[in-house]
Amino acid sequence: MIGWLKGQRIDIWEQSLKIGIVLNCAGVGYEIQIIPRYLSKISSVVEVTLWIHHVKREDGETLFGFGTKPERDLFRKLIAVNGVGPQMAISLLEEVQVEDLIAAINQEDIHTLTKAQGIGKRTAERLTVELRHKLDDMNCLANQTKSVEQSQTQEVSLKSPNSNDLREALRTLGYEDIEI
Repeated sequence: MIGWLKGQRIDIWEQSLKIGIVLNCAGVGYEIQIIPRYLSKISSVVEVTLWIHHVKREDGETLFGFGTKPERDLFRKLIAVNGVGPQMAISLLEEVQVEDLIAAINQEDIHTLTKAQGIGKRTAERLTVELRHKLDDMNCLANQTKSVEQSQTQEVSLKSPNSNDLREALRTLGYEDIEI
């Protein structure tokens, strides 16, 4: 299984509502579907680092790329819910930021969940019922990511065990080393 990729962006592709990139990693071009809001961030960056969810099926394999590990982990929890596939999960993550999505599920905020394309009231209710007690461990990770994004001008201590992950996520989002 592929869990993480770092390489040069060589192409951007669109297929109906799906958007992705081709990433050159050691001479191999990986097609990776990304959340559409990443396109503006990735299009100006040559070297891209993504956390990957790899799906193998009878008819082919698909790679889904995420800027942060908590986002990828939330994606995995979303697709574990009966009736929620990868495209629905991508739609949710496109519409709502990770920390807000976790809060919406925990608070049973059906209105926020139904903003995403393809998510109806029943699916939103199913998400809240099946995931509300499974996202407690993700709250602190999402809050860490949010606090780093909000404090762009403040100095952030990067001496934690996850500092490399955090640095790579910020680079993927387009931050320069001096900003990190």
